[in-house]
Amino acid sequence: MTVTEQLSALEHILAHGDLHTLFQPIVALSERRILGYEALTRGPSNSPLHSPIALFSVARNSGRLSELELISRRSACRRFRDLKLDGKLFLNVSPESMLEPTHQPGRTLKLLQEFGITPDQVVIELTEQAAIEDFSLLDTALHHYRAMGFSIALDDLGAGYSSLRLWSELRPDYVKIDRHFIDGIHQDAVKREFVDSILKMAKASRAQVIAEGIELKEELAVLCEMGVDLVQGYLLGRPAEQPSRDARELPLGNNANGLHEESSDLEALLNKQLAVRHDMATAQVLEAFRAQANLNSLAILDEQDQPVGIVHRNALSDALLKPFATDLFARKPISRLMSSDFLAVDISQSLQQVSRLLTSRARQRIEEDFIITEGGSYRGVGRVIDVLKLITELKIQQARYANPLTLLPGNVPIQQCLTRLLQQGREAAVCYVDIDSFKPFNDLYGYARGDEVLLCLAQCLNERVDPSRDFVGHIGGDDFMLVLGSEDWRTRIQQLLEDFQGQCRRFYREEHLQAGCFIAHNRKGRREEFPLLSLSVGVVQLQASDGASMDASQLAELASEAKRRAKAVPGYSLHVLENLSA
Repeated sequence: MTVTEQLSALEHILAHGDLHTLFQPIVALSERRILGYEALTRGPSNSPLHSPIALFSVARNSGRLSELELISRRSACRRFRDLKLDGKLFLNVSPESMLEPTHQPGRTLKLLQEFGITPDQVVIELTEQAAIEDFSLLDTALHHYRAMGFSIALDDLGAGYSSLRLWSELRPDYVKIDRHFIDGIHQDAVKREFVDSILKMAKASRAQVIAEGIELKEELAVLCEMGVDLVQGYLLGRPAEQPSRDARELPLGNNANGLHEESSDLEALLNKQLAVRHDMATAQVLEAFRAQANLNSLAILDEQDQPVGIVHRNALSDALLKPFATDLFARKPISRLMSSDFLAVDISQSLQQVSRLLTSRARQRIEEDFIITEGGSYRGVGRVIDVLKLITELKIQQARYANPLTLLPGNVPIQQCLTRLLQQGREAAVCYVDIDSFKPFNDLYGYARGDEVLLCLAQCLNERVDPSRDFVGHIGGDDFMLVLGSEDWRTRIQQLLEDFQGQCRRFYREEHLQAGCFIAHNRKGRREEFPLLSLSVGVVQLQASDGASMDASQLAELASEAKRRAKAVPGYSLHVLENLSA
C-alpha cells in the first residue's frame, strides 16, 4: 500500500469516524471483581488500517495523531455509556499527541460530560512509542488532567524509551508492566526478579501495578503468588465489543497455595460486623461508632451489597473536628466522608496472599481494617494486626524447621508438602536429588568448600521452581527434595543437571578439571580415584489416583529407592518410577 493510499484511508476514517471500540477487562484478583476496561481502537474491518499498529503509525507520521485519538476517545466513551459498563474506563493517550501544537486541553472532559461519565471513572493511560523530550510540558498537561479528577496510568513499563523517567517524574496512579516480562514468567527467574523490583518501586511511589498480556494459567498463578493484584490479558478476556461483566465468569483459578506453604483459612480472621449503605446519614454512622466502643471501622456498601468504601473511626473523628464540620455533614450521606482507597479481599484468598497485598499498599496502616468479600459481596472485615500475628507465627514455624545452611524447608515441611500433594490428588514429579562423590570432595577440599557446593545446588534448584505449584526442600547433607508440578519436568531436570555441571567448575583445582577426576580417601581409608561431582536424581511420577493408595512416608521411601537406582549408574543419571499402582 502506497503512502498516498494510506493517507487517503486515514482521511476517510477521520472524516467519517469509522472506528470500532473493543474493551478488555482489568481484574482485581483479591476482590474477584472487574476493576475496569481498557478501550482499544480498531480501524474498519475491510481497511488496510484495521490494525491499530498501522492505523496509529500512519496518523503519527502524518501529524494527525491527536485528531485520531480524540475520535477514538469519543467512540470509547459512547460505547462505554451504551453498554453501561461498571468500573473505570482506561483511555489510551500518546504523550507526543499531548505535546502537538494542535492539541486542545479540555476536550476529553467535554466528551465525558456529553456522555454522562464522571472524571473519577477515567484513567488516562500513557502509551509511549517515541522518546519524550519536553517533560515539563508533559508534566503540566498531566497535572491538568489530575486537577480535573482523572487518574493516570503508565503503559508498557520496561518497553518504552523513557518509561522509568516518566514514572519518576509523573508519579502515575497505575503502572502497567510490559507483556514481555509476563510471558513465561513461571519459567524465568530473571523476569520474576524484575516484577518483584517493580512491586517494590510501586509501593514507594504509591502506584498500583497492572500485569498485562497474561495468556497462561501458570503465569497468572505466579503473579498472584508474588502479590500482583491487578491483571489483564487474553486468559482473562480478549478485547471484545461485548466484554464480560462478571469476574466470576473468568478463569481466575482458585489461587490455591503452592506446595511450599500451609494454607490458612480467612474465616478465622473474619469479623462479621454490620455494614452501612452509602446513602446513610453521617450522623447515624457517627452514632453507631459511639454506641460500640470497640468498633474500629464500618464498610460502606452499594445496593448490591458490594463494598464501595470504608470509614475508619479515627478518620471520621478527624474530619468532624473541623469547625462547623458536624453541622455541615450530619445530614449528608456517609459517601461524602468515606474512603474509597480500601483493600477488599475474597475469602478464598490465602493468608499469605492477603499479607502480601497489605504490605504492598503504601497507604495501609496497621490500625485500619480491610474488607472481606465472597464473590464480590460483603462478608465482614479483618484486622491487619491479626494478619501480622498469624504470619509471624507461620514464619517462626518455618524458620524452626528450615535447614540452617541453605534456609530451605527441612524434613518436617517436606513431610507436610508430600502429605498435601497426596491429599490434593495432584499429578507431580517427586524428585530425590543427591550429589555423587560429595563426601570425598568434602574431605579433600574442606567443609567450607563443600558448603559452597550445597549452596550452589540450592540456587540451581530454586531457579527451576515455579513458585505457584512446585516445592524445593533440603533433607540434609547433600540430599534434596524437589517436587515439580508441570508437564515439562524432564526438561527442567535436564536443565538442572546442565546448570549444576557448569556451576561446579569453579570449585575444582585446575589439575582436577584437566584430569576429570580427583584422588581422595574412600570410606575404608584407602586412596581412590573419584569422578567430578555429578547429580543422581530419582523420580516418582505421581498420578492423581496414587494418593488413595499411599501416605507421605511411603512416597518418600519410593523417591529414596528411585534415587538409589539412579546412583547405581555412574555420572549424571535419572531414574523414574512410574505406574505405581501397577
